[in-house]
Amino acid sequence: MYSEITRDIRVTVKPFYLEDQSSPAENHYVWAYHVKIENVGAEKVQLRNRHWRITDALGRMQEVRGPGVVGEQPILEPGQSFEYTSGTPLPTPSGIMVGTYQMEWPGGALFDVRIPAFSLDSPHQPVRLN
Repeated sequence: MYSEITRDIRVTVKPFYLEDQSSPAENHYVWAYHVKIENVGAEKVQLRNRHWRITDALGRMQEVRGPGVVGEQPILEPGQSFEYTSGTPLPTPSGIMVGTYQMEWPGGALFDVRIPAFSLDSPHQPVRLN
C-alpha cells in the first residue's frame, strides 16, 4: 500500500494486477487500484476534481483529468473517509501512477491533495536487480 497526507487529507492506494482482464500476447495489461481518502483534520472538505499521470514502462505518459471520482464528488466531514476502486490498462507489463485531488473547503478555497506515486507491477515484467 502507498499512503500520503496533505493538509490533513490522507490518501491510501492499493494497486492490484488483473490477470483475467489482461492479454500479455496482445500487449494489454490491466490493473485495478483501491483508494481510501480520509479527512483527519478538523474542517469539512469536498473532492472536486482529479488529475492522474499514468506512465508506462517505455516512459509514455497519459494524463486524465475530470470532475470527482467514479462519478461522485464526496463531502468528507472530519473523521470521515471515502473509498472507491477504479482501473487502468497499459500496453506494457509495468508502469507508475501519481496524481492529485482538488479539494474545496467550506469557504470555497481550493487546494490540491497529493496522491502518492504507486507502481503497477505484473508477473510479466522481468525482475532486474541493481
